[in-house]
Amino acid sequence: MNTRGLRSQLKDSVPVAGVGSYVSYGVQDTLRTGFTSVKNEILPGHPLELSEKNFQVNQEKMTLATVRNIQGLHAPLKLQMEFRAARQIQRLPFLTSSNLALDTLRGSDESIGFEDVLNDPAQSEMMGEPHMMMEYQLGLL
Repeated sequence: MNTRGLRSQLKDSVPVAGVGSYVSYGVQDTLRTGFTSVKNEILPGHPLELSEKNFQVNQEKMTLATVRNIQGLHAPLKLQMEFRAARQIQRLPFLTSSNLALDTLRGSDESIGFEDVLNDPAQSEMMGEPHMMMEYQLGLL
């Protein structure tokens, strides 16, 4: 099979919505991604930007290190197993999950954050076709 011919066919095809920011022929989808500049791609916006992006991960690492120092090696392992089990609890693919169990384990179930008021754009209230989404998840499509 000629892989070069396949690549050229895939390169000019239109990807599924939400998969990438580039539509056919390498043109950026400005409506979905916004305007870009070369300066924003090279330099970070602010020195604290990277720290803020990784805040939750750093907070979890610090919590696990503290628990390990206080209770021993078994405690962070048990917490990580509980986090993993709570992440696997999901609703059907066409319904958004509230991740209540994970928020309760993290202790953030009683706090109100940005995503609670203005919501995350990735979790918009768009209802998909349930049968089609289940077929995609099961690999039947």
